[in-house]
Amino acid sequence: MSFLTAEWRKLILINYNIDPEILAPYVPNGTELDFYNNTCYVSIVGFLFQETKLLGIKIPFHSNFEEVNLRFYVRHKENNHWKRGVVFIKELVPKPALTLVANSIYKENYQTVPMQHTWESNPDSQKVEYKWVIKNKAQKINIISQPITKTITTGTEEEFITEHYFGYTKQNDNTYEYEVKHPKWKHYPVLEYNIDVDFELNYGSNFKFLNNQEPLSVLLAEGSEIAVENKTHIC
Repeated sequence: MSFLTAEWRKLILINYNIDPEILAPYVPNGTELDFYNNTCYVSIVGFLFQETKLLGIKIPFHSNFEEVNLRFYVRHKENNHWKRGVVFIKELVPKPALTLVANSIYKENYQTVPMQHTWESNPDSQKVEYKWVIKNKAQKINIISQPITKTITTGTEEEFITEHYFGYTKQNDNTYEYEVKHPKWKHYPVLEYNIDVDFELNYGSNFKFLNNQEPLSVLLAEGSEIAVENKTHIC
């Protein structure tokens, strides 16, 4: 049985170029940074969990909630095959119980903050927005997109960003891996976007430079049902 099942919906993915040396201290043993066209990426991602179940059980008041995270991309070689995954700098959620479970079981860096979202649609466009408050300062990311999804093309940046199917966590000198299963996603062409995030306040001084940097790309993926498998110790 999967550790967690849910739907991840309306994923805003805002993608930046980053110096690999900034990420070096965060790279778990047994993995290496994954590049697309010789570019190292870091992404801030906002989305909605829906129909969440832990070991097949729906937890009251914890089925539907927002998450915003900062992540980067790595790969791990196993039996001469590369497994592509992500490492999270920090994940923000609105429920303390989620933070407790994720930090204790999956050794992730979760933080509980007030959060909310807005989805609005009409025949010509849709708006997706995620808002949160950290240290009494309001933050938000939002997108206006076309209302109809398109297929993500093989070999594109969109595929690179959305198709990393493993998570890797670093705890001292240990590295843990877990698989995230989902079908290939579709995306909505983006018309406008707005980023009102203090990256230093959210993620520390190493990421302050993102406050003044334009993203390389901004995506809105529809998402799908997902399954997070149990973690394993790889090194």
